[in-house]
Amino acid sequence: MSEFHFLWPILALLTLGAMTPGPSFLLVAQCAMSQSRVHAIAVALGMGCGALVFALLASFGLVTLLTVVSELYLTFKILGGAYLCVLAYRIWKISDQPAPQTSPKHTEKHAGSWFVFGLTTQLCNPKTALVFSSVFAALLPADVPSGTPYVLSAGVFLSNFGWYACVAILLSTEKAQSVYLSFKKAFCRTAGGLLGIFGLKMIASAAQ
Repeated sequence: MSEFHFLWPILALLTLGAMTPGPSFLLVAQCAMSQSRVHAIAVALGMGCGALVFALLASFGLVTLLTVVSELYLTFKILGGAYLCVLAYRIWKISDQPAPQTSPKHTEKHAGSWFVFGLTTQLCNPKTALVFSSVFAALLPADVPSGTPYVLSAGVFLSNFGWYACVAILLSTEKAQSVYLSFKKAFCRTAGGLLGIFGLKMIASAAQ
């Protein structure tokens, strides 16, 4: 693997980007505190797989389609922003509802749907693909070993899933959940409000 040493700076930069608070972080944190560790890790896995998809697209240059066909990119941004606004409304709406009580059996049964939830959320922002493409173009050397797109994409998956899994584990502790229960309305409305802002900004930028 020494021949792929040039990937470390790229993965470090993208990991720092994943650690920047945004819709993905908010949703993993919200799920970890309001549901369970298994739920939150399933969301984190979905986030990682979404990043993997975008990394593969960027690695093989297919992301060029989004830049060449501007209407397609704008459509994705509008749909992605609308999706975040819907999530914001749903989170805000549950602020007055009692926290769900989960059991191991219930958690395991619905883990797959939470994975899809995380995957969909990650894929709703095509800007991620463009960020990956820009970083790859700027930092990848001219001559790379065969298999670089696959190794790079796997690294992106591991870094994204690893970060969000850490968030899920830390915020799903009993102490974190007890704090959440004490300030449930404030957490839900803050998370919902921020998600709504992210969504509206995506729609507004597409309309400009």
